Amino acid sequence: MSACTAGVSTTAVDTAQSQTWAVQWTPRSHTGVVRAAVRKRYGGPGEVRFEDVPEPVAGRGEILVQVHATTVNRTDCAYRSGRPWINRVFCGWPRPRVNVLGSEYAGVVVGVGENVTSYAVGDRVFGFVDGRPAAHAELVAVSAAGLVATVPEGWELADAAPGMEGAHYAHAVLRVTGLGRGHRALVHGATGAIGTALVQLLHAEGVEVTAVCDLLPASRVGLLTELGAAQVVELEGGRGLASVGSGFDAVIDATGHLSFGAARPMLRRGGSYVSSDLGPRGQNILLAVAVTPLARVLGLRRVRFPLPKADTALATHLRELMLRGAYRPVVDRTYRFDQLRDAYAYVDTGRKVGNVVITMSGT
Repeated sequence: MSACTAGVSTTAVDTAQSQTWAVQWTPRSHTGVVRAAVRKRYGGPGEVRFEDVPEPVAGRGEILVQVHATTVNRTDCAYRSGRPWINRVFCGWPRPRVNVLGSEYAGVVVGVGENVTSYAVGDRVFGFVDGRPAAHAELVAVSAAGLVATVPEGWELADAAPGMEGAHYAHAVLRVTGLGRGHRALVHGATGAIGTALVQLLHAEGVEVTAVCDLLPASRVGLLTELGAAQVVELEGGRGLASVGSGFDAVIDATGHLSFGAARPMLRRGGSYVSSDLGPRGQNILLAVAVTPLARVLGLRRVRFPLPKADTALATHLRELMLRGAYRPVVDRTYRFDQLRDAYAYVDTGRKVGNVVITMSGT
């Protein structure tokens, strides 16, 4: 299926084809090194370099994956740039502690560590490795108990690669708000990786979704409606938030560009503002911790901060949604691995629609 197809149900391959996947992949020779994208200091796309690094090994509870496709997403750009500054608390100061970039991947298992029984050599898998980036490389070692699952039947690896990052942040929104059938939600910044995943996951739960975005490309003008949005509001061309309406059970900021102050008039009493961003001076965390408990008691509008989970249960849930056609990551552009700096530059513009995929054909 085309990587640019969105909101389309997958079709299962027949059993014979499915059984041959384990012998169709070509294992790489073990040379002791792998090609990887690294940065030795924080900065722009120009800091990314291609180098040979020591070949990773599957430790206890880990699998070793030969990467066939990866992505460039907001998480990767934050690791690369060290912005916002709080990232440097976790990633290292004054220089990064981990040099290899990349948090999302799809590929084939080529090694299994001790105590791993859920995966075998030859399995096709996809996942997300937040906190220990290393997926912009020919091989990556990941926890078998983390955000990883087998690729749904009938899916190409490049189509599955962007299936976890945006969706696991989107799922955190559902978890903290408890949104479900009969609720109304507004998604601001609905065309990014998180936004497009949110529209689909909310729609799958029976939530009425209003999707707010900048002007959609002419070739994808109907994208958000196809993903399940009941109403689409494009802000460019003279329309503003005043045209959106009010009374929402939740207003969700998917890009970090909508403050609680701007969202508050659109919320019903007792409704929730949720953002995937810390906000100016970390105000979204402060409001969630200090104000929301009182707001809950008084029935006022509240702020919730969606801390994501990254475990096998969530990975399996997302895989099942993909398998039945309820969720399909949207792909904007595909680059070769040797074009990785161009991909970073494009993601930095903030204009991508969905995800940017990298294939390892450029190694």
